[in-house]
Amino acid sequence: MRVLVVEDFEILARTIGVGLRREGMAADVVGDGDDALERLSVNRYDVVVLDRDLPGTHGDDVCRRIVADHRECRVLMLTASGTVRDRVDGLGLGADDYLPKPFDFDELVARIRALARRPSVLVPPVLECGDLTLDTGRRSATRAGRRLDLSPKELAVLECLLAAGGRAVPAEELLERVWDEAADPFTTAVKTTVRRLRSKLGEPQVVHTVREGGYRVGEP
Repeated sequence: MRVLVVEDFEILARTIGVGLRREGMAADVVGDGDDALERLSVNRYDVVVLDRDLPGTHGDDVCRRIVADHRECRVLMLTASGTVRDRVDGLGLGADDYLPKPFDFDELVARIRALARRPSVLVPPVLECGDLTLDTGRRSATRAGRRLDLSPKELAVLECLLAAGGRAVPAEELLERVWDEAADPFTTAVKTTVRRLRSKLGEPQVVHTVREGGYRVGEP
């Protein structure tokens, strides 16, 4: 899951970004509306955590642009404006959810994950392939009933592959979806993570390399 955090209070923005990365998400952080629109023009995000009162382009206008130009992206408004009228207005702009400050971080994570399960192509909360099962809400995976000890990145890669439904996923797409913009495009992170994932999944192998340089889950 890739998330864009748009928050002008630097300490809060940095804290949210660090916390989301610890939850296994790829999180980019910006401090104003203009930077948010620039990132949205070059990256594909599952969820945008958006403050309303932003410098530069106002958060309301950013929300309108997302709704118009990035229909696959979900918007969670995170703002100090927490009255019923404010929430109604925010949802009326096209936001998918609204969480007033102060907030509980666990609730923020839960809401982000709930929104990410509502993309343009519905991804079920439990993904399966043969005896391999991934519960996206609980962030846990099992194979043949055995709990797998996977890192957040390994879980995220497995989720992308299972959600693809047997489609080959290019390494570049995995890098974009699982890692944030700080990732070196020439890194071996994808290959290394897939190798560790295969080792933990055990035999017979279900993660296969395809000739075009990607990976898929399924039968050989």
